[in-house]
Amino acid sequence: MLKLVPEEFQDLLRDETKAFAFLGTTMKDGSPQVSPVWFNVEGEHILINTARGRVKDKNMGARPQVAMTIPDPKNTYRYLLIRGRVVEVIEENAYEHINHLSHIYKNEDFPKRPGQVRVIYKILPEKVFGNRS
Repeated sequence: MLKLVPEEFQDLLRDETKAFAFLGTTMKDGSPQVSPVWFNVEGEHILINTARGRVKDKNMGARPQVAMTIPDPKNTYRYLLIRGRVVEVIEENAYEHINHLSHIYKNEDFPKRPGQVRVIYKILPEKVFGNRS
């Protein structure tokens, strides 16, 4: 799991927890934009998946600094705050990745949409804060 995340919050990153991340990106004009997203962890990175052309895709492509909140689905007063940056964008196997996430969160295949290009964003956490109130 992620080294920067305290042990007492590592459960929020596990697939079986099915926690959502609320991903914050920055618009061209500097204003914030937040999207709830599915995610998983690979090594020291958080992986999220989106389609080319969406607002978060455009924002992260232009401004790689991101923030996210991951609340505990059983106690929303307990959460992780993570600030980091996009370190890699991957199109290869991105549909397989979103399908994997769909099976974690919904136990079903993710629908293929003709012409849609999926991408994986690898995010490296740089600052982490956990709240257990």
